[in-house]
Amino acid sequence: MKIIILIIVLWYSGLFFQTFFLHRYAAHQTFTMSKLGERVCYVLTWIFQGSNYLSAYGYGVMHRMHHAYADTEKDPHSPKYDTNVFAMMWRTKNTYQDINRKRIAVPEKFTKNVPQWESFDKFASSKGSRLVFTAIYISFFVAFATAWWQWLLLPIAILMAPIHGVIINWFAHIYGYTNFKVSDTSKNLFPVDVLMMGEGYHNNHHKNGGRANFGVRWFEIDITYCIMVVLDKLKLIKIKKTAH
Repeated sequence: MKIIILIIVLWYSGLFFQTFFLHRYAAHQTFTMSKLGERVCYVLTWIFQGSNYLSAYGYGVMHRMHHAYADTEKDPHSPKYDTNVFAMMWRTKNTYQDINRKRIAVPEKFTKNVPQWESFDKFASSKGSRLVFTAIYISFFVAFATAWWQWLLLPIAILMAPIHGVIINWFAHIYGYTNFKVSDTSKNLFPVDVLMMGEGYHNNHHKNGGRANFGVRWFEIDITYCIMVVLDKLKLIKIKKTAH
């Protein structure tokens, strides 16, 4: 039972900071917050993503490129240009690293105002940091796993962020329904997105990337946006008027 609880905690905590901080803040800047709040989000993203930490800069720039080049050969991740899901994951990883380590030239429109904390990213993305978190996960499984099948969940703990990404970047471009006609294959993967905290409303998001609330229809509840509204009322963040 403790293994299941660990996976659930890692799934939703890591996913929250991916969609709240990396996606809606770093990439699309649908809200503002203080510099202290930004730094706190960096640290919490590192804690909860752990072995698969993603930097706000690398993620933000790559995601902007995805919107600009969706389903074209320049798209960092598209099912149209990869033979299978693993090939797409590998290409996405390489593109992300090239961007984050600034090994490739990126047009300014993709980097403008994307937050970056280089010293922290270097530490949080280091092999040492990733190995420490991996060792923590393995130790937890050694201490609390009570059945062989629970060990099948260990790779999920170690590779949580890439799994989150592939659910949307692969499956939400193949399966689901659409509310809007767009120039790419994005679809809404779930009618009620509890699993991905609003990220599953992918077609809605591709129609209006600057909108903080990814849900459009009455039943499309965006859990992350609901949390953002509370944080806005507490004055911890400020949702931009243009993003409502």
